[in-house]
Amino acid sequence: MVPHLTTALNGPLLSLEKSMLDAMPKIEHWFRTQWLEYASPFYASVDLRNSGFKLAPVDTNLFPGGFNNLNPEFLSLSVHAAMVAVEKVCPEAHRLLIIPENHTRNTYYLRNVVELVNIMKQAGLDVRVGSISPEITEPTTLETQDGHTLLLEPVVRVGNRIKLINKDLGDFDSCAILLNNDLSAGIPEILKNLEQNLIPPLHAGWSTRRKSQHFSAYNRVVTEFAALLNIDEWLLNPYFDTCGEIDFHARTGEDCLALKVEQLLEKIKIKYAQYGVTQAPFVIVKADAGTYGMGIMTVKSPDDVRDLNRKTRNKMSVVKEGLQVSEVIIQEGVYTFESINDAVAEPVVYMMDHFVIGGFYRVHTDRGMDENLNAPGSHFVPLAFAKPCTLPDCKGEPDATPNRFYAYGVVARLALLAAAIELQEQDPENQ
Repeated sequence: MVPHLTTALNGPLLSLEKSMLDAMPKIEHWFRTQWLEYASPFYASVDLRNSGFKLAPVDTNLFPGGFNNLNPEFLSLSVHAAMVAVEKVCPEAHRLLIIPENHTRNTYYLRNVVELVNIMKQAGLDVRVGSISPEITEPTTLETQDGHTLLLEPVVRVGNRIKLINKDLGDFDSCAILLNNDLSAGIPEILKNLEQNLIPPLHAGWSTRRKSQHFSAYNRVVTEFAALLNIDEWLLNPYFDTCGEIDFHARTGEDCLALKVEQLLEKIKIKYAQYGVTQAPFVIVKADAGTYGMGIMTVKSPDDVRDLNRKTRNKMSVVKEGLQVSEVIIQEGVYTFESINDAVAEPVVYMMDHFVIGGFYRVHTDRGMDENLNAPGSHFVPLAFAKPCTLPDCKGEPDATPNRFYAYGVVARLALLAAAIELQEQDPENQ
């Protein structure tokens, strides 16, 4: 089933989707050649925004935490993709250690870990969950919001390997370690210089990764893709700029930020005029590193970032793990004209290796179409994709459900490819 979904079904986006359907063999061949050159991230999720005239990624997460929100009917897609992904990293893998986030009180996140364990077990691996949280000093069973249980065991370092030591279940030494922890608080010593395969690599974490690096890579990817389809790349690409050395508490860097906002809004106005878009352009200012929807604000004028009130400065100055924000990305805001039961919604596409394995809608009843939806109060509609994003009906209309979702899958894979390029270029061994 697909939830009742209201979408803007007119203008350039329908034309864009038709271009993708017509060029499907060319698109899939192009992706195949790209994956010969770049190693796909093990897994990723991409937040998309569909404004009716533009379809673009606004964030790419390399440590996705919502596997529990995927359509359970497509579990086989996840399992098959996991098999391929694991074979690439460690062909002889028998055991897999999953290291989750440290916040053990988020029962919905724990449900995600349970589902990730299930996928990996179905892929034929012996799986256990090891915690690097200082709070977990002995095997601890936690319960999810819907009654599932998850056993966390403390991780122990022995030489250049990490293991689980458990006299009841037996010790556990794995070939590969799957991080579901985005390392926002930095790289812990226990994970440094391991001889085991660590996936994703440490430099994929927010302690080193930057959104601006990702979107720089995306610029290059989408330029080539747009030339392939002979379309305007702006239809798939949000403009962005950066501002470093900002301190919201000390109110330093405000002039830089206001100037960059003004310049970006002018660029967007020109495109809006070209396509006859009547809405007011806006930008999103957010921390250049980090997740969980923290440190984000919608800006429609340079004046909005001057003389911020104390509450907003406090909100913008700190992200996950209490880290101070000193660098921001100013990103073109993309309206979402999608809604479910009158609540604003945006699609989130999940991938493993280079395969789309499903997705869901992030929905927020208290946010507008020009606001960030990844915020407290959001919920998820898990059965959003009635068919996998990879099976379009090429004879059908562009706005038919599988075709809309095929376009979502294409744009999500463009962001995935950008992440692959980003990781390769930021690999310390390539510096």
